[in-house]
Amino acid sequence: MAHQLEDEPPPQNKNTMNIAIVGTGYVGLVSGVCFAEMGAHVTCVDIDQQKIENLKKGILPIYEPGLEPMVSRNMMAGRLQFTTNITECLDNVEVVFSAVGTPPNEDGSADIHYVLDVARTVGKHMNNYLVFTTKSTVPVGTAAKVKQVINEELNKRNVQIPFDIASNPEFLKEGDAIRDFMSPDRVVVGVESEKARKIMENLYRPFLLKNFRVLFMDVPSAEMTKYAANAMLATRISFMNQMANLCEKMGADVNHVRVGIGSDTRIGHKFLYAGPGYGGSCFPKDVKALIGMGREHGYRMELIESVNRVNEEQKKVLFNKLLKHFDGALKGKTIAVWGLAFKPQTDDMREAPSRVLIENLLQAGCRVQVYDPVAMEQARLLLGKSIHFANDMYEAANDAHALVLVTEWKEFRMPAWDVLRKIMHTPLVVDGRNIYNPQEIKEKGFDYLGIGLGA
Repeated sequence: MAHQLEDEPPPQNKNTMNIAIVGTGYVGLVSGVCFAEMGAHVTCVDIDQQKIENLKKGILPIYEPGLEPMVSRNMMAGRLQFTTNITECLDNVEVVFSAVGTPPNEDGSADIHYVLDVARTVGKHMNNYLVFTTKSTVPVGTAAKVKQVINEELNKRNVQIPFDIASNPEFLKEGDAIRDFMSPDRVVVGVESEKARKIMENLYRPFLLKNFRVLFMDVPSAEMTKYAANAMLATRISFMNQMANLCEKMGADVNHVRVGIGSDTRIGHKFLYAGPGYGGSCFPKDVKALIGMGREHGYRMELIESVNRVNEEQKKVLFNKLLKHFDGALKGKTIAVWGLAFKPQTDDMREAPSRVLIENLLQAGCRVQVYDPVAMEQARLLLGKSIHFANDMYEAANDAHALVLVTEWKEFRMPAWDVLRKIMHTPLVVDGRNIYNPQEIKEKGFDYLGIGLGA
């Protein structure tokens, strides 16, 4: 556990970059720690006093493999500090990253008022040149609004201080974020000046010594790139889920189809797995925000609207399989759910398919018993006492009429089927990720339901 540091600026080194990152959520914390790991002096800022105090003690607000020891190591080295007051470091930093939340509004558009609040604070207190960089996923045109807000605050002070704006969207995968950041396949940076370009290039050079791929572009294009990337991946997922549903009706096997089309180099194998729909903090929010951006500019994003609609329906697929198997008589049944997080290696349950399944099961009068290796605490906060939280995967399956695998954690891949056969009330496995061999499961005495596996 790291020792607590005083809220003093880190020692200055003219050869070391000094940066501030506002927001210590997933994007901000991972980014700050990884920059510090590469030698930058990083001040992470958040208005949440309790979160900052916990971080000073080495208590992290998120689960990400490998992150905790990196936080401790860089605090001990003096390269990483946490504060609630950004003004303490503004005079020393070259780059201020905004990594605050951009939650969806009721209409699905992104709420950027936290980003503009950061810009307003910087404009009120900056005294030297800096690059204000949006790292949060923000709608196209946000950087221009940031620039306007900072200029308004400087005008109120009657001072002229040069600054630049930049867009540097993140492309981190939860559960593998550190490797993504430390060895990125590309870094997208939107800039307006050669000076800002040089600063951002110097900041990222240590990460890309062997394959220097910083893709510089104009700011609006950088802002759009993040949305386009997530929308494309979401589209592939919804496409495969629709193909899986059609495969079931026509007696085809979506696993064979996936391999067949993925072998085409123009298509590739990634994001072609059928399942219960995508979730998490990025895809659902960004897809809806992109739809909203189109609406604001008089252009209907019909394809992306369909992607979103297909995904919402797909989250019901596991419940519908159970409903059909039991001929609609689910009331009183005990259902075991393996996996709650929206994907393995994270405790993130935002927009997770498990939540839709559990809600439908409870409404149908089922008793729900759940287990997840990491997300149990988050689940308790979200679901309260409405379900039974098991201590392990086998307790969750005890006396269950069906076992539903929702998240493909590694420890679920090779269960003791003979044990499950003895403890379950009814030997039914609903494989939401197609990770099991149907023939093998059936030979062990189970009924098996997968996704897109035909008759």
